Amino acid sequence: MKKIQTFLTPFLFLFILTLQAQTADDVLLNYFENTGGLEKWNALEGLKMSGVANTQGMEIPVDIIQLKDGSQAVIINFQGQTITQFAFDGEQMWSTNFMTMQPEKSDSEATANMKKAAKDFPSPFLNYKEKGYSVEFIGKETKEGTETFKLKLTQDPILVNGVEEPNVSFHYFDTENFALIVSETQIKEGPMQGQTMTSTMSGYQEVDGLFFPFDMSMSGQGISIKSIELNPKVEKTLFAFPGE
Repeated sequence: MKKIQTFLTPFLFLFILTLQAQTADDVLLNYFENTGGLEKWNALEGLKMSGVANTQGMEIPVDIIQLKDGSQAVIINFQGQTITQFAFDGEQMWSTNFMTMQPEKSDSEATANMKKAAKDFPSPFLNYKEKGYSVEFIGKETKEGTETFKLKLTQDPILVNGVEEPNVSFHYFDTENFALIVSETQIKEGPMQGQTMTSTMSGYQEVDGLFFPFDMSMSGQGISIKSIELNPKVEKTLFAFPGE
């Protein structure tokens, strides 16, 4: 009997690991199929989301533009002035200094981390194995009053003060529709280092066959999306550092 137990224990362990991997992939397959299908998600070349950011009691119009090549920009309209809050052209990340209202290049470390994240459009879960990521099924957990499947995502390490740090986040998909409703990641630096940054997604609506959340928040800062344009025609100069 002891010999049989010795044989079964590692076998069951491997079986459980395999079951978890299959369950994680099953959750993701259902998520992509329920939000439009893998074929449509893989064919997506870009997004332009227009909405309103609710910050400190103010409503600020915002455009979020993301392209498949990693180019992206966040443009706001503040007191009648159009400001590029943040942009990345595939090589250089930059932002606008709100004290001087002048564009400033981000440091090399921030740009290097952005380059790693550039392949995550439109989702880090899409073709995650080809990106070298891993996904683990953790189990069920209640979030925002909803029963969810909890997945652990491990991406490429990021640089923090010149040192590579693990890049791990947790994501919650509701068990009924497999919609992603909560994401959590640990803040790696700054005054909030070590704390958890929580993002929520709700109000999913269809746009040309794909479903997107129209209500989002990140650590209490909310964005209400008014419209989404798929595959927008955008001049590449929009992402480039001014003068270059």
